[in-house]
Amino acid sequence: MTVAETINVSQVLLESPSFGATEIGQLEEAIAASQCGEVMQFQRELQLKVDQGSASERDLLAAGITAYLLANHADADRYLSKISGNGLADFYRAQSLLALGQHQAAADAYASAGTNGYDAVQCALCRAGAIRLSGDTDAADELLAASSREGATRAEYSYQKGCILADRGDAFGAIEYFERAVDMDPHHGGALFRLAGENNLLGNDADAITLYERSLSRPPLFKGALINLGLLYEDSESYSAAAFCFRRVLEVFPNDERAQLYLKDIEASSDMYYDEDADRARRELDQVLRIPITDFELSARSRNCLESAGIHTLGDLTNVSEQELLGGKNFGETSLTEIREILEPRGLRIGQSVEEQRKPAPAYDLEELSPQERALLEKPV
Repeated sequence: MTVAETINVSQVLLESPSFGATEIGQLEEAIAASQCGEVMQFQRELQLKVDQGSASERDLLAAGITAYLLANHADADRYLSKISGNGLADFYRAQSLLALGQHQAAADAYASAGTNGYDAVQCALCRAGAIRLSGDTDAADELLAASSREGATRAEYSYQKGCILADRGDAFGAIEYFERAVDMDPHHGGALFRLAGENNLLGNDADAITLYERSLSRPPLFKGALINLGLLYEDSESYSAAAFCFRRVLEVFPNDERAQLYLKDIEASSDMYYDEDADRARRELDQVLRIPITDFELSARSRNCLESAGIHTLGDLTNVSEQELLGGKNFGETSLTEIREILEPRGLRIGQSVEEQRKPAPAYDLEELSPQERALLEKPV
């Protein structure tokens, strides 16, 4: 009998008198065992109780944490923010706030979780991560150092240390800490995701696929990992597996434009997609150009400068020159190097599209050509 057949999701979400670590573990197993649709169905019943004002604190906790596990982070924040003085609610709310990019609010919620009874060491380590993402790497490093005696043996400590080293440009040191985190916790989603990304950059696609798969073996559903894994499957011509990844994203995020476009590419192209090398290269380039900047770990300075300049995707970076980027406030050579390191492994460079648009026109005048020459040049491909 499989795990999916042994878990009664209705009992876990609606009938159990309490909601804690046991119930959370059962939901994680159910989602990992493809009971995602069933979890979503019973969560809607909890949402109805919340909307009708008849939900207990236990119902709010279950609804919020389930929303987090399904990557519905805005809903998770909405439900869990209604609960006060509960460390479990505070911690999972902090996790959702972090995913929503509200880093300072997440840091505050982690602090509240530790005060209200959740694992204080874990809260401190995660809080360091939120502070790092808010742009204060030095303060994050200091908090990690203060927690090192109790936290150094935990996977989260190694993961956060690796993130700090990556932010400071020490890629190999970061990889060492990410690998250490995975050794301590084989299901640490953040460390697996970062290791997969590093292997992808190095061209180790097979290893990257394995790591992305492992990062998705436990919820929450990590949209970035699913999208990246789908693209790697597509590159290796595992089209059905790629389509599965994009459909899984659309189960939870039905309006996600990237997943819709990638899935449409696969479904509409049929066999011609595989046989036409030039067409495939163009499609792959279009997919790469649509990748958002937020999928990459950049320093806070670089991220803020790009956001201020209205640059949101890799394609946007090919439409500006290095001089234009350097003309932005606080954007220097270090930030420029970060951007180059993202683009170069993907065969791109800053200003590439601008340069192609400036290519000289043909060295002939159509009016001066004979009718036969014009007919040849104007012949449809």
